[in-house]
Amino acid sequence: MLLVSAPARAADPRTDSWLTTWSAKYARIYTTDLNKTSGVSVTTWSNGTQVQATPAYAGVQEIYSSPTWVYIRSTGLGSHIMGPWLNGAFPNLPKNQKAFYRIPRTPATNGVHTLTGLGAIGYFVDGVAMFDSRDGFYWNGTAEAGGGGTGYWNREAYVNEGATFDPGYAHQENTGNHHYHANPVALRHLLGDHVDFNPATKTYSESAGAVTKHSPILGWVRDGFPIYGPYGYSVSNNAASGIRRMLSGFQLRNGSRGTDNLTTTRTTIPQWAVRAYGVASTQSGPPVNGTYPLNRYMEDNAFLGDLGYAMGVEFDLDEYNGRWCVTPEFPAGAYAYFVSISSNGTPVYPYNIGRSFYGTPNGAAVTTLTESVTTNFVGGASAPQTLGQPSVGGGNVTLVWSAAEGGTYRVESTTNFTAWTTNATNVAASGNTARYTNNSAGSLGFYKIARTALATYDPVSGTTGGGGTGILSVSPTSGNRGTTFTLTINLDPTVNPPPQNAPINSVTVGTITGTANVHVSQLQVTSSITIPAGAATGGQTVTVIFPGPPGNPGAIVTYTLPAGFTIN
Repeated sequence: MLLVSAPARAADPRTDSWLTTWSAKYARIYTTDLNKTSGVSVTTWSNGTQVQATPAYAGVQEIYSSPTWVYIRSTGLGSHIMGPWLNGAFPNLPKNQKAFYRIPRTPATNGVHTLTGLGAIGYFVDGVAMFDSRDGFYWNGTAEAGGGGTGYWNREAYVNEGATFDPGYAHQENTGNHHYHANPVALRHLLGDHVDFNPATKTYSESAGAVTKHSPILGWVRDGFPIYGPYGYSVSNNAASGIRRMLSGFQLRNGSRGTDNLTTTRTTIPQWAVRAYGVASTQSGPPVNGTYPLNRYMEDNAFLGDLGYAMGVEFDLDEYNGRWCVTPEFPAGAYAYFVSISSNGTPVYPYNIGRSFYGTPNGAAVTTLTESVTTNFVGGASAPQTLGQPSVGGGNVTLVWSAAEGGTYRVESTTNFTAWTTNATNVAASGNTARYTNNSAGSLGFYKIARTALATYDPVSGTTGGGGTGILSVSPTSGNRGTTFTLTINLDPTVNPPPQNAPINSVTVGTITGTANVHVSQLQVTSSITIPAGAATGGQTVTVIFPGPPGNPGAIVTYTLPAGFTIN
């Protein structure tokens, strides 16, 4: 097949800011410091509890949108090499989360600020979960308890768990959910946000030079507002005012800048916590000593706005860690969170966002698509192949194309479009690219590439259900461009598909829409598929959409099989 680039879409940061460059590359980890130093990473791993038995692709794999929501499906695994954690001694390893999450396209505010909860409070653009600033432990009046229950002295994750973070400032809980609590420095490096990477030590550091550009969008919080890196415009409403690091609005309660000095006792929580928790300020906490040192708890920090300091003059970010401002993506202005760091890149409280959301946190995990959506991106094994500019020299042609890791490819050539010569088979992808050089004489001509096989991998959809499940198999599993055939789709009986003869909204194979759709039985659908002569080759997602039940036809039901059909 001839390889073509995907058509351009109108820019929308809510759908276009996601980092999908490495979606067809396996996620990897370093298991020990020695392996990190040596550059030896693995694509499968197990500690007996968190098991990644087959490779999973990195990060965001699917993006869908409606006028109301943006949906992402992600493995939750970073695009950079993750780990190690405590030189392999940390008890938890990451694993494919098969996450399906939606974020509101139109953020709402109503003056009520909801407390953040444990687990994902949003997602970074690499598809890794965003957790709040807590580690889940709090003072219950007599001791520290886990589970994130109601408490007025909540332990900070960065301070208390920072030793378990990898060089990218991430780790995972016992479910294998890889996440960031603070400054996602490896992601920032991938996005070009003033972070250097040392290839010898495999570590990251804040660049020493002058900051020259506004930070990019790093993620989306569940209230629909973006979170940027640490650098913004000096004046919130003036894009010509220069770039500088955004200053947190919080100060450790050590007697500096008008704060009280928690030298030995904790008897009151700060005013921001009074507002957040809706309780009196008198709330006793543990003593300040070697066991419970100052800065152990979120409430060991005061908000400067409560101490007479002016936002926009002496600090930049409100108690939610954001501000109303103009940004490159929102030149007319928007509310945005910013990552907080010190001048040397060390995370500072409240790290990503404060203890409460600024907006209404309507975003959440979902199990299925229940509305019509636009497909904005499909990656991993289903990503379309795109060909780079061929290199010609000395009569040789070098082809480089985007590929799915684990895939093997066939290269054919012709000079007349009548007779095709097989130049190579079993060309293996290296990461998310593949390469072939024709070293034979007379190699100039026309070339086509087709994926012929794909190694077993751990798909992003699965037990979380919805939008990426519901189809067990299809027949045939591949077809050539320019052909027409009947596709038989076998539905999964465990998802309780509609009864026989129920209407079908649509059947699609990638971007190809089927015709003459027939609901043969409750578990089988047939459709006539015509593959255009210029169709993109490679794995295609097969999708069947049914209307909702009588009385609610808008509650559509979607069944898919990622990479279920291959166009040759």
